[in-house]
Amino acid sequence: MTAAFEPHRFRSTVPYYARYRMPYPDELIEFVSTRCALEPGNRVLDLGCGPGPLAIGFARLGMAVTAMDPESDMLAAALENAKEAGVTLSLIEGSSYDLGPSLGQFHLVTMGRSFHWMDRKATLAALDGLVERSGGVTFFGDRRIEMPGPNWRALVEQLREEFVPAQIAERRRQRAEEESHEAVLLQSPFSAIERYGVIISRKLDPDDVVGRVYSSSITSPETLGDKRRAFEQTLREGLAHLSPNGEFSEVVELNALIARRPAALRPSRSPNSM
Repeated sequence: MTAAFEPHRFRSTVPYYARYRMPYPDELIEFVSTRCALEPGNRVLDLGCGPGPLAIGFARLGMAVTAMDPESDMLAAALENAKEAGVTLSLIEGSSYDLGPSLGQFHLVTMGRSFHWMDRKATLAALDGLVERSGGVTFFGDRRIEMPGPNWRALVEQLREEFVPAQIAERRRQRAEEESHEAVLLQSPFSAIERYGVIISRKLDPDDVVGRVYSSSITSPETLGDKRRAFEQTLREGLAHLSPNGEFSEVVELNALIARRPAALRPSRSPNSM
């Protein structure tokens, strides 16, 4: 089941999103570019672009990137981040519900942790008219890898249950009813799918953990409201108990689910082939 469309769901996460979330490694973006046969100048649409990490990554490779998001503050952050990176993006305020022929054709459409917020079947149907026949769509995501050490994630989940129980219950209900991305794709025009991942490890301090928590719509500053101060105080106290020296870590697989039309993968046959 798709979550209700809320265009400003991530507005209060903007200051935290790009700074505290695990960035997609260049290796992953370059792999997708090569695998999807992108060439400099090809048009790429980053749908639900947020502050633009994917859009900027593909722009650095020479692609003509359109970054699209329903939240104007996210687009402002994407513009600023693009300037700092020395690349140019075409910015459009809009969502998957605004996909249409006026956008033109794209060789690749990317989404980073945003597909699950959309009406996925309707979005893929719309993209079938926008993606070139030899092109495709790629969904970037992550998978947690549990390692020994202070388990800050368990603490965060415990506090979410205490401070935002309604949001946690709604998320569980949606996940229980929701088909996997792969299942949806196998029933779509983009049914030839493959996955590639890169495992990243990095160190965190308490400020990193707090920033990561605020980058989620479930525990965004807006969602927490007047509970924010108590939530952060309890979180920091819990982190201090878990790791008195303030050292934490995370290991994550950043991955790309590449989906294309089966016909796009078939080698063309010459007139003389048997």
